[in-house]
Amino acid sequence: MIFSRGDFISMTDKPLVNKRGQTEQEYLRTYDASQFERPSVTVDMLIFTVVDEQEENYRKLSPKSLQILLVKRGEHPFLGQWALPGGFVSPRESLEDAAKRELFTETNIQNIYLEQLYTWGDVGRDPRMRVISTSYMALVDSSTLSLQAGDDADEAEWFRIEDKWLKETKTATENGTVTEKWLELRLVNAKEELSATIKITKTIANRIVQVKREIVDAGNIAFDHAKLIQYALERLRGKIEYTDIAFALMPELFTLSELQQVYEVILGKELLAAAFRRKVADKVLETNQYRKHAGHRPSKYYRFNPEWMEQS
Repeated sequence: MIFSRGDFISMTDKPLVNKRGQTEQEYLRTYDASQFERPSVTVDMLIFTVVDEQEENYRKLSPKSLQILLVKRGEHPFLGQWALPGGFVSPRESLEDAAKRELFTETNIQNIYLEQLYTWGDVGRDPRMRVISTSYMALVDSSTLSLQAGDDADEAEWFRIEDKWLKETKTATENGTVTEKWLELRLVNAKEELSATIKITKTIANRIVQVKREIVDAGNIAFDHAKLIQYALERLRGKIEYTDIAFALMPELFTLSELQQVYEVILGKELLAAAFRRKVADKVLETNQYRKHAGHRPSKYYRFNPEWMEQS
């Protein structure tokens, strides 16, 4: 049988129907959305910054600390506990729009770049109902922000973030290994100290890797947010090695020593100056300006090189 062009167009333009003989338009008109229970959707923001700590010796650069923004809950559940800024997504807004709205509502922060990080969907993570949350992460220069608690929070505060591995076990299985690690997460500021214990289980079976995080002790950190913070810190340390994310914390002009301090405080370890300078050489541009400060030798200023990826 030979088909003409007109026959082909006619056949392809014919609406597709399902097993009940419905076109897509007919199916959507009769679709019953109530047949499936719908979970609520929320967004949570992990806002990190690096700040200078007080240094008694004026000849040394001020030590820096990595800090995270938390809000004190003003309503049940977890009334009076500290949580990540966040809230529910309305049916007519995107996840990103909801994240920006909730961040401004709870902390007065706006106009910052938020990067989608992970989606959390464990059953029972919220005592009110089934809630699925998408977390967002940002690194900001806190000195440029006007921080204050909004209508949905009693307080908004920066907390210094520290973590410490407590113990580790590794067990061989028939198909691979099971590694269990326990980690202590500490969040500290001048008013309060929070602590949580998290267990991370890494299972390798037949070359398939699975990682599970459990909160052993949440301390005074609401919901499962201790787990969200630990995961974000882990991702941040990974991203700083191969992206330009650290420069979101830097002013327009900076010294290489200042930049190295930011890398060290995020990675939680000291770096060799020569190796560090080779590592960031493509990411920075040298200027003709110098930092002059009492007790310090003049240090040359650098700025971020926005074209560094093209040179890699």
